[in-house]
Amino acid sequence: MERVAVLYSGRVQGVGFRATVRQLACGYDVVGTVSNLSDGRVEVVAEGERAELEDFLAGISESGLSSFITKTHLTWHPAKGNFRGFEIGHG
Repeated sequence: MERVAVLYSGRVQGVGFRATVRQLACGYDVVGTVSNLSDGRVEVVAEGERAELEDFLAGISESGLSSFITKTHLTWHPAKGNFRGFEIGHG
């Protein structure tokens, strides 16, 4: 199991980004959160098998959200196992 943290930059707040990511997550075997950051970015933190996470991230890129994203920054870590489901975080 792995954890990926992704920072999305662009016009990613106020466009349904978090709700869309949460809905997309339902189609994958992943758990985590999607949150707005105070600097205007959106952070996705997800855990699962690496291939499933990569498919989930590809799903985000292939969705209608890609037109709002100007930059993506990924970091990979070992999973911590502290998520249940996929939630919209506060931010």
